[in-house]
Amino acid sequence: MKIWYDACTGKHIRYGTAIARRLRLRGHEVLLTTRDHPDTLPLARILKEEPVVVGKYSPDSVFSRLEESASRVIKFSRMFESDKPDLAIAHQSVELCRTAFGLGIPIILTADTPHATAVNRLTIPFASTVVASCSIPRRFLIGQGAREIIQFEGVDEVAWIKDFKPPKKVASEKPLIVIRQMETKAAYAGSTSDFTETVTEKLSSLGNIFCLGRYNRASGGFGSNDDFVDSASLVANADLVVSAGGTLAREAALQGVPSIVVSEIGNTYVNKYLSKLGFPLFITRPQNVLRIAKSNIGRKFDVKRKLASLENPLDIIEKIVETRCVA
Repeated sequence: MKIWYDACTGKHIRYGTAIARRLRLRGHEVLLTTRDHPDTLPLARILKEEPVVVGKYSPDSVFSRLEESASRVIKFSRMFESDKPDLAIAHQSVELCRTAFGLGIPIILTADTPHATAVNRLTIPFASTVVASCSIPRRFLIGQGAREIIQFEGVDEVAWIKDFKPPKKVASEKPLIVIRQMETKAAYAGSTSDFTETVTEKLSSLGNIFCLGRYNRASGGFGSNDDFVDSASLVANADLVVSAGGTLAREAALQGVPSIVVSEIGNTYVNKYLSKLGFPLFITRPQNVLRIAKSNIGRKFDVKRKLASLENPLDIIEKIVETRCVA
């Protein structure tokens, strides 16, 4: 089959690459597309993938978001005018869903952000099949318009962390603390304030802090790095991770690295699920970060058995694709 995957963010690139490599081993042709974004192309280069670039990330206003999204849909439509994919897969790419639905291409959709209300409304109803963590209530997915739902015992990040081999840790006199700047320009962030600068000041006495900035802007120690940093490798060798989120916290916790998630945005089904399973993921308010950090920094949790027990969503997606081949 000819399969199309569209990646809108760095996480999508990671997920899409894992899916593409699994399906290519089964003999399928996989076209990976993306948009120009601070995280997508640098990570694709690290993963040795060469996605087709269609459009760009344009979060300046509701008008720029809408116009760029519409432009991507038009470009995709023209791209597939003479050679349409048999199947489309995405982690909630709005443009893929709109294009594939309009062209009659079945869609396999992964989804793990119930708080992203706009994206949910613009993707889930278009999907032929939604593949989601068992931590997300089925009633929520149905309420968002999902038709066929397949859930698995795990989280999406298992797809690339389960067999991940991080680089060897470099010895350091002080603990390494990784802090991820909040994604303030995301549509779901609304008026939520960025906690990261305050947290950085609180934790600076505990070790060396590495700030992962967003949007290529400098602000209070945050900003773009000259060399793009592979976050999954970085957190694997960290002593503590702090984020608003999100993907980074789960990547760390699945590797046994203590992670602190700050803000209401991080109080999600998938985060609470991993925490209840015993992975070192702590959800708290900014005022409690220092106390939790002091108790857990430098502790390496043995989560190998827990990780091995989780289902890999790649297995689910592969089965769906193979079933469609037979049909």
